[in-house]
Amino acid sequence: MQEFLVKNLGYIAGFFTTIAFLPQVLKVWRTKSTKDISIWMFLIFTTGVFLWLIYGLMIINYSLIIANTITLILSISILIAKILFK
Repeated sequence: MQEFLVKNLGYIAGFFTTIAFLPQVLKVWRTKSTKDISIWMFLIFTTGVFLWLIYGLMIINYSLIIANTITLILSISILIAKILFK
């Protein structure tokens, strides 16, 4: 069990932190409403996710690369919606 966790904990954590954005993305695009979403928070968050992705690429850590690529796409989609649905 410990060996499984050591090998897969990054993938498990990445799955949950990434999938957490999906309900928000779906709600934003379904309702076309972003009035309660802070653009500054998402700009800062997206920058952080992008930096985590670069870090994952630099150290060749696939759990970081996969999770942050997907999270970056979801976060950017919310930023796009924030701009489009003012």
